[in-house]
Amino acid sequence: MDFLQEQSVETTVAVAVAVAAVAAGGAFLLLRSRKPKGCLDPENFRKFKLVEKKQISHNVARFKFALPTPTSVLGLPIGQHISCRGQDATGEEVIKPYTPTTLDSDLGYFELVIKMYPQGRMSHHFREMKVGDYLSVKGPKGRFKYHVGQVRAFGMLAGGSGITPMFQVARAILENLNDNTKVHLIYANVTYEDILLKDELDDMAKTYPGRFKIYYVLNQPPENWNGGVGFVSKEMIQSHCPAPAEDIQILRCGPPPMNKAMAAHLDELNYTKEMQFQF
Repeated sequence: MDFLQEQSVETTVAVAVAVAAVAAGGAFLLLRSRKPKGCLDPENFRKFKLVEKKQISHNVARFKFALPTPTSVLGLPIGQHISCRGQDATGEEVIKPYTPTTLDSDLGYFELVIKMYPQGRMSHHFREMKVGDYLSVKGPKGRFKYHVGQVRAFGMLAGGSGITPMFQVARAILENLNDNTKVHLIYANVTYEDILLKDELDDMAKTYPGRFKIYYVLNQPPENWNGGVGFVSKEMIQSHCPAPAEDIQILRCGPPPMNKAMAAHLDELNYTKEMQFQF
């Protein structure tokens, strides 16, 4: 009789342990699959502390902002942007969109690479920012939506600071082991010194040679330059972007005159409206 009772107790304990293990495993999977809540608010500005400011060139700097905790994520969908609020030189409020160069895989912070123009109203605000200051941010904003397998390949036409959304999208695609999308980027600037994120772009080209191609175009190139010269032409697009097809898309982001010229080139090359997207 004692033997049977002992067996019953052992069975009960074993069942209890098994149930606890299943419950713990389920909780772990739930936590693992649960997407972290982002720190952005689409309706209200939230403040984020500047923890690092690194000057890259005479008019470009990288700004690193802390999120509430070391494991927080910004919560910005791929290819979308944020609205930043500041003050211009006269003290008037100014709001301008920017695309972070970081992803939600970068925990605890986000970064902005900003080109500051002499007469730029928001440029003044960023130029005056010091470590410890706070930036008011609202978002997400934007029409672009992306999911794995959306297209076979992207062509990207970027000019100047228009590289930031392209960089964000390309990085998200290339760092995803389940994404085989190819990216073909044409990046135009006036001078070599104007090229933003060049080290990062070149590293991506070396790390993902079969999936990421970049072609630089300069209006005023240095000696012994082996990239494109002048403005982005139809011939450059034909040579360095995927041909028109239902499973490709051409993204463009640059100064208004460039966007207009690129739209005309793409139309003439028979890229349909569905194959084009402008940030």
